[in-house]
Amino acid sequence: MRLSGQDYDEIDAGLAGHDAFLRARYPGERAGRQPVHTVYVPADRLDDFRDWGAIAIRAMEEHDFPWPDPAVRAKLAREPIEDLRVDFEDGYGVRDDDQEDAAVRRAAGILAAGPRPPFLGIRIKSLEAATRRRSLRTLDLFLGTYQDLFTVTLPKVSGPDQVTAMVTLCEKLEKAYGLSAGALTFEIQVELPSAVLAADGTATVARLITAAGGRCTGLHYGTYDYSAAAGVAAAYQSMEHPVADYAKAVMQAAAAQTGVRLSDGSTNVLPVGGTAQVREAWDLHRRLVRRSLERGYYQGWDLHPAQLPTRYAATYEFFRDGRDAAVTRLRRYLDRQDSGIADEPATARALAGYLLRGLDCGALDDAGFPRAELTALA
Repeated sequence: MRLSGQDYDEIDAGLAGHDAFLRARYPGERAGRQPVHTVYVPADRLDDFRDWGAIAIRAMEEHDFPWPDPAVRAKLAREPIEDLRVDFEDGYGVRDDDQEDAAVRRAAGILAAGPRPPFLGIRIKSLEAATRRRSLRTLDLFLGTYQDLFTVTLPKVSGPDQVTAMVTLCEKLEKAYGLSAGALTFEIQVELPSAVLAADGTATVARLITAAGGRCTGLHYGTYDYSAAAGVAAAYQSMEHPVADYAKAVMQAAAAQTGVRLSDGSTNVLPVGGTAQVREAWDLHRRLVRRSLERGYYQGWDLHPAQLPTRYAATYEFFRDGRDAAVTRLRRYLDRQDSGIADEPATARALAGYLLRGLDCGALDDAGFPRAELTALA
């Protein structure tokens, strides 16, 4: 050996800055449960969100749900909505200030009174010039009544400057309301091609995550705004269009190991009308949910109560289908047995994470390992 201790120290010193960057920028997967969906409810229709489970069960009964599962029915009775987003943007529309102020206070009061889903938040209007001041006012008013943990969804983000402004806003509101530093977090909705690819050819979405300074918890793909902005004809706008797959692949690469979670978008083909129409919409939704899961998008948007049965049916099926193989593969990895597959530590982390997700959403009662062991591995 010819390297001295000084040589080692010089290499360490030369890479110290990059080591610090990696620790800050790529801390790994965010700990804790990720909801399987986000339900968007317009602020002026918030009264109905506690009825979604009952409405979903009635739809299953009325149209003879093709994939009956007692666990799905139990989930709809117990916890139909995992993540609720009170919508003050597209789903709510443009109202005068008095109307929106009243809707904000009323929504905050309803949520504060409970019961509430395990995850919730509000979608404010964008920080574009036309809606910026209304957006700030809505968030400020909401915090005046409701200060429990919640997430803010920031729509139609087009560049890092808007994210930087959102960070500044969060800091100001935390000080104004006596909240701890970092208490306010937000999700970024990717609804514009400029949020994926910048004018200089760089990946904007990576710069958005950096600009958030650790406050961004998720990237949510906006199916229809994005497709329309990219010039896709309305009849072909879909979560599975190549335009969508490209955007989501870039988002996935940018968010990997940053602790920022991903959510696919929605389908606007709703299960309403006669049984044939409802079942056709169910077939589509179930297939799209499964497709997203297979591509590493473990969350999506639901827009109607009758989409909940297929959300959970597809999700439960996905985790149950892979459960035994994942358990066997992980056990062989831990026992260092010859499984015929050359698994590495990263794969073991993925297997453990997969089983934990199955437990969290209710698809699995037994993941083959104690939860604590899976958490440590993941």
